[in-house]
Amino acid sequence: MGWWQINADTLAGSRFVISPFAEVFGSLRLLQSAEAAHPGERRWLDAHLPDYRRRLARDPVTALLVRAGIGAEWTADFLAPTPRDGETFEEAVARVRAACPARARADLTVSLRGPVPARLERDDLPERAADLLTYVWTTAVRPYWARRRLVLEADVTARTARVSRGGWASALDTLRPGTRWLGENRLQVNAREYPPRELSGAQLVFVPITTQRIGWVAWEGTERYALVYPCAGALADPGGRPVPASLAALLGRARAGVLVRLGSPLSTSQLVAVTGQGLGSVGRHLRVLRDAGLVERRRAGRSVLYVRTAAGQVLVEAQERSATHRS
Repeated sequence: MGWWQINADTLAGSRFVISPFAEVFGSLRLLQSAEAAHPGERRWLDAHLPDYRRRLARDPVTALLVRAGIGAEWTADFLAPTPRDGETFEEAVARVRAACPARARADLTVSLRGPVPARLERDDLPERAADLLTYVWTTAVRPYWARRRLVLEADVTARTARVSRGGWASALDTLRPGTRWLGENRLQVNAREYPPRELSGAQLVFVPITTQRIGWVAWEGTERYALVYPCAGALADPGGRPVPASLAALLGRARAGVLVRLGSPLSTSQLVAVTGQGLGSVGRHLRVLRDAGLVERRRAGRSVLYVRTAAGQVLVEAQERSATHRS
């Protein structure tokens, strides 16, 4: 298994950060695999995959570059530079564009686990990669970025609260499959047989992305490390579970949407992220639902979480069954 040795000072100085570039690279990987983890990803792929494939069909060199660079076990380093706190997409993609062509080809030999195809023995690979990433950002991520950022911020809030309640071990154990705290200052980052790395004195960031089943590690020398992970499952699909028409008629669509989302505990900020409603609106809906006995409030450390009561569960399930029978 691959693991990192992290001393107390490095762990204490680590933080969760949001990276638009990591979101774009995760989206590129999703486009490349075309394998949706939930209905929201399937809708996104249906909207953007055809044009993505047409673009690569017009540019076979870039198509080959992506296939070579996103390997089964390793991604070419120059394609996914280590995320930096506060960095814009434009700043990050400029680092891809500025990569040394010789280094890019060397990175490809690692992801390919063999020699670079003759068609990729050229000096414009970083520029081609940057152009493709910019295309994904412009057409398939930026139109959704405001909503996705809310989802990512909600995940960071939840993870930070977990750190304050149970320490880093409780937060890191649940980042993604293959990641767990081993004790003795060791963090398992994947299940592959890679040599351990010593992170003492380095900068360490944890970066959520909305694409599921996707994650990776990255580093720059020995100074900066990142672990990119999919955000919490309850937040993964902002489109989420459909609201039955009868429940929307009974409660109003916005309030019904809050109730449907509370099958698992969520904070107010998380509800804002997944419903797209404002903080004030969510707060008002929660008060009404609590007064009606459909939602209850629980405190978890410094966080306040909301979840459906038994009565709320019965109401949602009954309306969903009714909708299924009518269809």
